[in-house]
Amino acid sequence: MAPGADSFDPLNVPTYTYADAAWYLGLSASTVRAWARGTTYRASDGGQRSFEPVIELPNPRVSLLSFTNMVELHVLSAIRRQHSISLPKVRQALDWVQREFDTPHPLARLEFRTDGVDIFLDVFGQLLAVSGASGQLALREVVEAYLQRIERDERGIEARLYSFTRTGVGERSLLDEPKVVVIDPRVSFGRPVLVGTGIPTAVLAERYKAGESIEDLAADFHCPSEKIHAAIRCELHLAA
Repeated sequence: MAPGADSFDPLNVPTYTYADAAWYLGLSASTVRAWARGTTYRASDGGQRSFEPVIELPNPRVSLLSFTNMVELHVLSAIRRQHSISLPKVRQALDWVQREFDTPHPLARLEFRTDGVDIFLDVFGQLLAVSGASGQLALREVVEAYLQRIERDERGIEARLYSFTRTGVGERSLLDEPKVVVIDPRVSFGRPVLVGTGIPTAVLAERYKAGESIEDLAADFHCPSEKIHAAIRCELHLAA
């Protein structure tokens, strides 16, 4: 049985709502829902067309995403940051990757850090008509910035996902974004926590909303104030 195939594996437990995924990954809820459940759209001839989901939920009867699904959405969102990509094109690319590598959840499971990056860029770059060296370079920078936020175990399986905590960051600054908040399916039921502490970001955000200052929270948790601020941004989307 492939790693993560067991429904009791924490990587594969239905945990996150579409709203959770949208909030933590900086996507729209409608995009998450369409990628998870499929969608219908109006074709050029005026007729209705349907589109199959681009990720596989752990339980089709339950509208909840697994940690592995979160990683898949995270990788796909790298493309959305650089280009507008239609669902049919996403499906076409994923079908090719699935056939070539014969692995479940290929976007999460394939090792993209070496030759896989080139495969990813070749497939999506051609489908998105990324032209010229500058277009490929910009796409590569975004993809690599996103992939570096996925931590894998000794088997190469996705183990942790480090959230982006700032909005409106220039694409070239993504590689410099600090890893302050992590989503780990084995810690705090998979909810975002402050790296190295296990403190849920939701707890910090609630105390902040209740009137406690960032400085007070930093003192209570013996943590630098900039990390507390970043953790709160993850929950409340405050300005950087």
